[in-house]
Order: sequence, then C-alpha cells, then structure tokens
Amino acid sequence: MRWMWIDRVVELVPRQKMVAVKNVSLAEEHLHDHFAADPSRGLAALPVMPTSLILEGMAQTAGILVGHAEGFREKVILAKITRAEITRDAVPGTTLRYTATMDRFDAIGASTRGIVELFDHARPDRGFTQTGEIDLIFSHLDNNQGGAGRSGEAFPEHNFVFGEGFKTLLRCSGIAIP
Repeated sequence: MRWMWIDRVVELVPRQKMVAVKNVSLAEEHLHDHFAADPSRGLAALPVMPTSLILEGMAQTAGILVGHAEGFREKVILAKITRAEITRDAVPGTTLRYTATMDRFDAIGASTRGIVELFDHARPDRGFTQTGEIDLIFSHLDNNQGGAGRSGEAFPEHNFVFGEGFKTLLRCSGIAIP
C-alpha cells in the first residue's frame, strides 16, 4: 500500500476492535485540488479531504483489524462497501478518528462496522463528534480465488496487501507484528 490514510493506531483489541486517527493537514497535496480557488468566479480555496479518502482511511483501519486476526497471513482485500454515510467535511486542522469493530470473521473473509468521528482543534470544547458510519466487507483473497482460482488471475505468493508501510505504522503505534 503506497498511501497511508491513517497516522496512528490508538487501540487494538484483536478480533474485536481497532481505533486509528488521521490528522488532516494543509501540507497534504490532495487538499489543494478540493477545492482550488477560482478567482475568475470570485471563489476562495476551500480545502477538504475527499470523502473517498475518508472511506479509504476506514478501509485501512478495518482491514488491519481483519488482517491482524490471522497474523497477516491472509491477503485481505476490500470486497464491498455496504454502507457509507459522511455528514461533515474534514478540513485542515481537524483529526479523524476511525473505530472499526468486527461483526463476522471466517475463512472467506470478514464484515466490519465503522464509526468516523471528527475533532476540530479550533473548537476543542466540542470533543470528537460523529461524522459518519461506514460498514465494509473484506475477502481473504487466496481462500476465495484459490490463488489462480475461478478468476484465472494468478496472485503473488507474498502478501502484497500488508507491506512495510503498514508494519511501520503498527510498530510506531506500539503494536507487535505477529
């Protein structure tokens, strides 16, 4: 995984729950495109984190929870977004908190429920406020496709999903890698 959309894991209860945070910063290039200033129309820049990246942050949080359950031996991929509701924009100077809980886990995959909360550092008295719900289904790729199974696609033997970036994130968060 090249792009990390979570900064730190703050809690991990194996096979049950994971909490991660993402600090939104104006230093992130994608914010400059969402939404750039348009002087010809008199519009100032309005940098917001795209909802698709908020979804990806939850997918990474829940995916690590699912992968951790079997010591990262499985190639865990996002199979389906069953619910995604985001009610507030994340802007520079805010922190997103992703809480993923595991509903189901078996040999073919897992389902998770997620809550997204937002902390506005300009209004710390409000604390974290819920800004979304994201429910996801994950697949254990090799168990569902049989390596070069029904799809005819041959997948690498090594775990290309949980690479060094995720291992570094876990180590920096004080979590032992099985």
